[in-house]
Amino acid sequence: MFDQIISFGNLFAAWREFRRGKRVKRDVQVFERHVEDELFGLHEELAAGTYRHGSYERFHIFDPKHRIIHKASVRDRIVHHAVYRIVTPVMERSFIFDSYSCRKEKGTHAAVRRLEHFARRVSRNWIGPCWVLKCDVKKFFDTMDHGILLKLLERRISCSKTIELLKVIIKSYASVVDKNAERERESPRRTYRQFDIAIVRERVFGCAGSSHEGRVRCEVLHPIHG
Repeated sequence: MFDQIISFGNLFAAWREFRRGKRVKRDVQVFERHVEDELFGLHEELAAGTYRHGSYERFHIFDPKHRIIHKASVRDRIVHHAVYRIVTPVMERSFIFDSYSCRKEKGTHAAVRRLEHFARRVSRNWIGPCWVLKCDVKKFFDTMDHGILLKLLERRISCSKTIELLKVIIKSYASVVDKNAERERESPRRTYRQFDIAIVRERVFGCAGSSHEGRVRCEVLHPIHG
């Protein structure tokens, strides 16, 4: 798998995918001036195990609410795309059908249609009641436990070099929230905020009904900016 990720063909394909819609941006134009040298150099670093993820550019957007975005460099985002192209088919098999964010042939419109289908079925064609839970996990990506994430990846990916590359990418950024959450996880005293999300999910969907008919669900997350 690792050899597929760092192959010249995959790196060039990752570059072509990445630059789509971004060719007017200055950092992309600067990279493109020496794109072959850049990609060959990136390949050599990855193959030798000397690749190090760079820092992130921090900026604010309003779409419409205020968000703080941390953007990786062009070369690092090409590595992200290269990994995504090879790892995604492996991970897709572990996802439930009704998860719609950042997946091909999914998206918001497909999720809305599926939700309408479930609501119609549960309410018996709009005759009976139908309860829908809309919720959001505050700072979900900032508070994600990197150790647990890597263990989940290791269950699906047996290539040790790929796992090491994923570790480099995942550990390349830690927000203030990350650091605070890590201290709280290591503390012997746990607060009421630190409920296991699996327990919350089980309680919520367990109360929805005793049959599968009453426990249908759609998962829609906001797409990752990158």
